[in-house]
Amino acid sequence: MATDTDVSTGVREVFDHHYPSTLESVDLAENEILKAAEQAGFDEDDQHRIGMAVRECMVNAVVHGNRYNRNKKVHVRVLVKEADGGRLTINITDQGEGFELHEVPDPLHDNNLLRHSGRGLFLMGAFMDDLKVRKAEQGGTEVTLVKNIGPKD
Repeated sequence: MATDTDVSTGVREVFDHHYPSTLESVDLAENEILKAAEQAGFDEDDQHRIGMAVRECMVNAVVHGNRYNRNKKVHVRVLVKEADGGRLTINITDQGEGFELHEVPDPLHDNNLLRHSGRGLFLMGAFMDDLKVRKAEQGGTEVTLVKNIGPKD
């Protein structure tokens, strides 16, 4: 695991991995990120939320982005900022065609309530403090998930 810290920003890179486009990679990435979340000080409830968001994102990257193509990888990078209350930032990038968030149908719209897919991005946004989705410059989709560590009430 990498642990490079940028002294000027106080951001520490926890790890930077490329996973094959398999469902086994979903479990591997989730487990590694959950270890990082525990080490960063997240409680059990927040770890569960982070795990659910990561699982949804990894499944989307493997299934919808890379379409199970073993020649394509899912890039996962995890950063921790410990100052200012702290935050965990997870970047997950696939090598698919890419899409923009506004192109995804609203899963809460009456016409979409019974669909079997389309709720992943909604759940990621609900479980995390910030969610960004964009077409990656090199192709594919980059999703950034942020969870603030902050003081517990």
